Amino acid sequence: MDAIELFDQTTFECSKLITHRYSTSFTLGIKTLDKKFHLPIYAIYGFVRYADEIVDTFHDKDKKTLLERFKAETYQAIEEKISLNPVLHAFQLIVNKYNISKDLIEAFLHSMEMDLDFKIYNDSKYHEYIYGSAEVVGLMCLKVFCEGNEAQYESLREPACKLGAAFQKVNFLRDLKSDFEERGRVYFPGVDFNQFDKSAKLLIEEDIQKDFDDSLIGIERLPSGAKLGVKVAYLYYQKLFDKIKGLSPETITQKRVRIPNTQKISLLVGTYFENKLGLL
Repeated sequence: MDAIELFDQTTFECSKLITHRYSTSFTLGIKTLDKKFHLPIYAIYGFVRYADEIVDTFHDKDKKTLLERFKAETYQAIEEKISLNPVLHAFQLIVNKYNISKDLIEAFLHSMEMDLDFKIYNDSKYHEYIYGSAEVVGLMCLKVFCEGNEAQYESLREPACKLGAAFQKVNFLRDLKSDFEERGRVYFPGVDFNQFDKSAKLLIEEDIQKDFDDSLIGIERLPSGAKLGVKVAYLYYQKLFDKIKGLSPETITQKRVRIPNTQKISLLVGTYFENKLGLL
C-alpha cells in the first residue's frame, strides 16, 4: 500500500468509525451488504451524519456559517479530488468513482439549510425536506449498488425514494418529542404537537405504510450484493414502525421509541438465514 492508498484507506476508516458510533442499526445493515459496498456506504453515511450534526447539535455555534463552510469544502473536495477533512475526502472518492450527481448533493445540503430556517412545515416544504434529507441519500447509495448501470439505477429510482421517505417519516414519529422540545420543529404538516391525537397519528401511519409497500418492488430487484442489507434496514424500520403504531399519541409525545440492540441483532441473524434459504 503506497502513501496515497494509506491516506484514502484511513479516511474511509474514519467514516466507518462515525457510522459505528452514531448508528447501530445502520452499521448492522452495512455488514450484510457485499463487502465491496461497505466503505462506499460508510463514506456516504459519514458525510450526511456530519452535516446533520451541524444543524442538530452545535446550538452554541453559528450553525449557518458552519454549514456554509462545510458545503463549500464539500464541492471543493469533489472538484479537486482531495480534502484534508477525512470525511469529505472519503465522500469525494465515492462521488467521483460512482458519478453521484451534484443535484443529489445539493438537495441534501439544502434540506440541512431548511433545518436552520423552518420550524413548522407545510405540505410543499415537507415533501421538499424529505426528498433532500432522505430520498437523495437512498439515491446516493443506489448509485453505488448499481455500479454504473444507469438503466438499472433509473428503474429502481422511484422505489428507492419511497423507502428513504418511509425511513425518514418513521424517524419523525420516533423523534417527535425531541424535535419539538429541543429544536422547536414539527415536520408533519398541520400537526400541533400539543394536540397530537389518534386521528393525526393514523393519517401519518397510513402514509408511511404506503411508502413501505411501494418500496418493496425495488428491494426485490436490487443487485444481489445489496439486497440483503437493504432488506434488513427495511425490516428493522418496519419493526420500529409497528412498535410505534402500538403506542398511544400521548406516549409518542413523551418518549423516544427504541428497539434494543439484542432485537436488532436477532433481526439481522434471522434475515441472513432467510436469505440463505432463499426465502427473501
